[in-house]
Amino acid sequence: MATIKDVAELTGLSIGTVSRVLNNRGYISQKTRKKVDDAMKKLNYQPNAIARSLSKSSSNIIGVIIPLLDNPFFASLLSAIENELESRGYQLLLFISDGDGKKESELLRECKRNRVAGIVLCSGNFEAMKISDLDVPVVSIERSRKNSSVSIECDNYKGGGLACRHLYQAGSRNIVYVYGAQDYPMPADARQSGFEDACRELGLETKIYKADSENFHQQDYFELLARVFDENPGMDGLFCSSDMIAAQALKMASKRGIAVPDELKIVGFDDSIIAVLTTPELTTIHQPVDEMASLAIGSLLSSIKTRSFSSTSVVVDVHLVERGSTVHGR
Repeated sequence: MATIKDVAELTGLSIGTVSRVLNNRGYISQKTRKKVDDAMKKLNYQPNAIARSLSKSSSNIIGVIIPLLDNPFFASLLSAIENELESRGYQLLLFISDGDGKKESELLRECKRNRVAGIVLCSGNFEAMKISDLDVPVVSIERSRKNSSVSIECDNYKGGGLACRHLYQAGSRNIVYVYGAQDYPMPADARQSGFEDACRELGLETKIYKADSENFHQQDYFELLARVFDENPGMDGLFCSSDMIAAQALKMASKRGIAVPDELKIVGFDDSIIAVLTTPELTTIHQPVDEMASLAIGSLLSSIKTRSFSSTSVVVDVHLVERGSTVHGR
């Protein structure tokens, strides 16, 4: 594997000069830059962005912390964030927290050790003091507002109401809500509030089942769903707080010989890729992942440039996408 020393030897330049070219420090002639670029291509030399950041007070590296990758929502969000960063000349340093509080704290320290320019926080219940100690801007996506310079979240409350009203309009009267929860408050908790308020307006009884954090991190809701089906034999509408839960509910209904949407109508949340891979396809609340990623990265890079860490929040709109789990022919 080629090193900076190999590049220096091939160009006839000093290691210090090559380093200045790589880090864009001081005046470097176009002739020298081209010589270094040509040597790097010939040697297939790839500068280590993290190592370079350690020699500077800042970097073009953005730390991204997510809880898990095997949920389509987080996979889509990560892809959108990476695309935004790449288009703006920044690199991504990814951390998977597994929802472990101790690990999340260590990941924050790891971000600081790697001198990231900023952090996109999609996981954790970090204390505000821990965030402020980093001295870099932090943008959170669907996480607690108090822990970031900028918070980006969707209109979870509206989404919960949309789901309930759609099920009612589709003919459901015995509607149950199943949601996956963390051990701490989350913006997504507002989906329940929206659902409950809509139920009250429509004169419906509220029936709510909560999955525990272990279900969330294992992405396995079958045991909980079995209890939901057992305890609600007359259930004709089911709202799930994620497409992952909704997809497993579809499978559970199929195993029990319950026809969807004739006997049971199901609505998910996120509008992830999984929503169009099920049979029937899932009606779901569309969460605008690309827009959220664009707002998050734009706000983060603006904070990096201005060194302004003022706290603001942005709530983006959601809408319902009708598919075959509630409406025939969709």
